[in-house]
Amino acid sequence: MADVIDYAIIGEDFHAVVITLDPGEAVQAEPGALMFMEEGIDMGTSTGGGMLSGLKRKIAGEKFFVTSFENEDDVPRQVAFASEHPGNVKAVDLSEGTVFCQKDAFLCCARGVKVSVAFTKKLGAGFFGGEGFILQKLSGDGMAFMHAGGHVIERILGPGEKLRVDTGCLVGFDENVDYSIRLVGGVTSKIFGGEGLFLASLEGPGRVWMQTMPFSRFADRVVAATRQDVGEN
Repeated sequence: MADVIDYAIIGEDFHAVVITLDPGEAVQAEPGALMFMEEGIDMGTSTGGGMLSGLKRKIAGEKFFVTSFENEDDVPRQVAFASEHPGNVKAVDLSEGTVFCQKDAFLCCARGVKVSVAFTKKLGAGFFGGEGFILQKLSGDGMAFMHAGGHVIERILGPGEKLRVDTGCLVGFDENVDYSIRLVGGVTSKIFGGEGLFLASLEGPGRVWMQTMPFSRFADRVVAATRQDVGEN
C-alpha cells in the first residue's frame, strides 16, 4: 500500500510539485528532479526494485538509480520537485488504474507505487511511436506525478471512442486504452502535411494525457533557428 501524501502543484507556466510528508512517509523521484527539501528529510538512492530493475532502466535509457526522500523527523516536512525543462506537472491517482507514460514523463511518486519498464505490445508502435519499444509503467494505489512540455490536456475516452495524436504530443494513457501507430492517410498529407508519417491511435475506454509543447519539438525549432542565424552571418 502506497503512502498517502499531501501535495500542491505550484507555478503558472513552469510547474513544480511540493509534497508534504508526515513522519515516516517517503517519495521517490527521478535523479535530478529535486528542487528543495526541508531539514529532517533523508535522501537515499536505490535501484527501485533490485539489480534487474536498475539494469532495465539503464537499457531503457534511464538512470540506473532512483532517489528516495523520507521524513525522519517527528513533524511534517516538505520536499519539492521540478523537471529539467519548462512545462506542467500532472498528478495521477493510480487507484483509478495503471498508467503507461513516455519514459521521460515520470517525475516522482509516493513510496509504494511501482515504477517499472514496459515494452510496447505492438511492433509498429515500437518502431514509430516516438517512445521506441520502451514505456514506463506506473502501478499501485498511490499518487504519481508526470511532467509534460507546455500545457497538459486530459481526455477521457469512452468505450470504442478513438483519438489520433501526434506521437510526440502523447504523454501517457491508462492500461485499458488500446495503443497503436497508424500511417497518415494520403500521399499528399505524408509529403506536404508537415506532421510526419505516423500518428498514435488510441481507443477507449480510459484516460489519455497530451502535451502542447513536446520538448523535442521545441529543441528542433531552437536548433533550426540557430542554424539559420549562423547561415545569415
